[in-house]
Amino acid sequence: MAYECFLARRVCIAQAHLAFNGYQARRRTVYQKFAPANLDAKLFTHINYAFADISPNGTVNFFDPQAAIQNKHQGDDESESGNNIYGCVKQLFLLKKKYRKLKLMLSIGGYSLSGNFTTPASTDRGRKEFAASAVKVVQDAGFDGIDIDWEYPTEGTQPDDMVQLLAETRSALDAYSEKHAQGKHFELTVASPAGPTKYSKMKLREMDPYIDFWNLMAYDYSGSWDEIVRHQANIYPSTCNPNTTLYDTHSAMKYYESQGVARSKIVLGMPLYAHRFNNTLGLGRAFKDEGSFDNVPYKELPARGDNVHDLQEPVASYLYDPGSDSLFSYDTPSITDMKARYIMQEGLGGAMFWEASGDRTDADSLVRTAVNGFGGTSRLDQKENTLDYPASAYANVKKQFS
Repeated sequence: MAYECFLARRVCIAQAHLAFNGYQARRRTVYQKFAPANLDAKLFTHINYAFADISPNGTVNFFDPQAAIQNKHQGDDESESGNNIYGCVKQLFLLKKKYRKLKLMLSIGGYSLSGNFTTPASTDRGRKEFAASAVKVVQDAGFDGIDIDWEYPTEGTQPDDMVQLLAETRSALDAYSEKHAQGKHFELTVASPAGPTKYSKMKLREMDPYIDFWNLMAYDYSGSWDEIVRHQANIYPSTCNPNTTLYDTHSAMKYYESQGVARSKIVLGMPLYAHRFNNTLGLGRAFKDEGSFDNVPYKELPARGDNVHDLQEPVASYLYDPGSDSLFSYDTPSITDMKARYIMQEGLGGAMFWEASGDRTDADSLVRTAVNGFGGTSRLDQKENTLDYPASAYANVKKQFS
């Protein structure tokens, strides 16, 4: 499982991968042990719990139910009566009881599971089942909203299907709230592309009325699939070395805005990992993929040093190790601070990080750097979460884990 986190001037989102959640990335599946207790929850406005999966008929369930709702953590009382929930979801609920500005979002899909959207999203019955079952997970497990991570609805009828899926989900959330939560707003967000070959095929204008925030995945612009070494998360194109910036975040933001998306709804995604390029002489040069996994957590890399380069023009950074002829494209604290200032200057909604287990816990934490760039936690979204779930199927959720 994973935690994606976000913070915003209004919103700060963090996606985080949680304990024993596997996610697919190129040639291998990575399993991470990262418990909710490892999160510095006061820094976040939202935690996106990733991922839930979609069955062919549209039913939504946790991809890893054992980690999500079954595993026992320290302090869990297995002797309590009734049908109860445990796992990471309970631990996250306890966090939001302590930090009332922290909202928990159910993230559905993700790169490896996105193909499972296609069939149910293409029919009215499938969309209704998706919306109803996703909202039931919100109701039963105590989430504050839904994040749809379909990568990407760009082929055939998929752009229209996505619009209708969002409409159905928004309607189901509102109906649940009217009946069980006194009309309180439950959020609906999407993970959205920053590459023009994807976003230009999506119906952003038609999607926008149903969406609270667009979590712009402004990373993975380059990686081991590429022909030459490029930046993976630059804000602007490079004028001195154009080959190193095939895509850029600012152009994506401007396109979304041209399609009627308010800047205040765009949350800028940042990576908490590097892409590694082997056997290369540097940026803009060829490299040789040795078949090794190319994602390296930020916490395993230096935040600064003689071989770390922060580039102000594209707003990007990298580490070049001449000893191994390897280059790592990732965000440093300096670049993260520049991105926080960019968010403020451009009036964007906030920052999102994929994913929380990759951050450092010291003064060079990128999440903390972004929060400081916004002016501290008091400048983040102050909307309170929901604790009351009277229709939950779980006795301890109904009791708010008291």
